[in-house]
Order: sequence, then structure tokens, then C-alpha cells
Amino acid sequence: MGQAQAQARDNRDGDQVVEAGTPPTDRPRRADARRNEEKLLAAARRVFAAHGTAASMDAIAKEAGVGVGTLYRHFPKRVDLAEALYRSDVDEIVSAAAEALAGADAWEGLSTWMEAYVRYSMSKRALVSELNEAFAKDPGLRLASRERVVAALSAVLARAQAAGAARTDLDGEDVLQLVLPMCMSATLTEPQAHRLLATVLDGLRARD
Repeated sequence: MGQAQAQARDNRDGDQVVEAGTPPTDRPRRADARRNEEKLLAAARRVFAAHGTAASMDAIAKEAGVGVGTLYRHFPKRVDLAEALYRSDVDEIVSAAAEALAGADAWEGLSTWMEAYVRYSMSKRALVSELNEAFAKDPGLRLASRERVVAALSAVLARAQAAGAARTDLDGEDVLQLVLPMCMSATLTEPQAHRLLATVLDGLRARD
């Protein structure tokens, strides 16, 4: 089914019917439309994780349990879906830092956040071309997101340093430079990622 045909389907999946000429910002989003978007993002994560760059929009809609027309209403192009996933995932990794800072053990908080970051980064390998297109469209998106991630990492690292658990001669930008190229390698496997991250964390530990 083509995109135009999918978008012309009836509203049976519960999204709001839009009258011609109505600006999107002037319409309150219905709760069911928000739920459909959340379902689509969650489904997209699963499908991309399972099929990588071969993941299709039809498969994502099927995984979410909605019609493909609903998918195209929320995300008219694949790049729109990739950008929404990216923004959502950045929000989650930043929130993970807040959770790490709230924990009792500073080193465990750093380790847990680093593990979450590796999963976050590896999930982007299936969306490289789409994200490059999104960054070209909005050059500030990559920089702003990177700054948020570095700030999150710096906060959990600084806490571990203050607790005497992490070495103090590195900052968040240094650590990001260690792990980001590793995570974006097309040949990196999950077992390798776990081994390499363990090595990085061992190098970050403060020595007596």
C-alpha cells in the first residue's frame, strides 16, 4: 500500500480527523492519538532492533497494532520517525542520569548509566542514513542533543569522582570519546560491547 493511499484511509485507528486548512498547532491532540504515537515509537524500537536497516514501515505499524495509515499520519516519512525516536531516546538517556544521581551508590549509578548509553548508541546504527538526513535538515539537533548527553554523563561522573570512586583526570567529554566510536561500529556485537564497556569502567575506577 502506498503512502498516499495509506494516508487516505478512514480514521479507524482512533487518530483525530483533520479538516482541510486547520493548522496542526491549533488542534488539541486526542489522548488516543498520543497513545498511538507512543505505541509506534515503542514498536519502531523493537522492529529496528530485530531487523536493523531492513525494518519496514509496514512492519512497524503491524508491531504497534495500528493501521499503516496511522503510522503515516504521525510520521509521513521514515526520517520523521527516525528523528522522533532520536529525540525520545535522548530524553530517556538524560532521565537515566537523574535516576542514577538519585541512587545510593555513586559508582553503581555511573556504571548503570554507561550501560544504558551503550544500548542507546548501538540502537542508532540502524538509523544512520535517516539521522544524517535529519541532522542536515536541522543542524542544531545533533549539537543540542550531544550537549545534553555530555551534561548527563558529566553529572554522574562528577558524583562518582566526588565519592572517590572514579578517577578525577577525565571529564564527561573524554569518556564519551572513548565509548561513542566503539558503539557506532557496524561490526560490534553485544558480547563485545559488554567486554569493552567493562574495560572502560575498569579504567575509570579510582586507584588507591
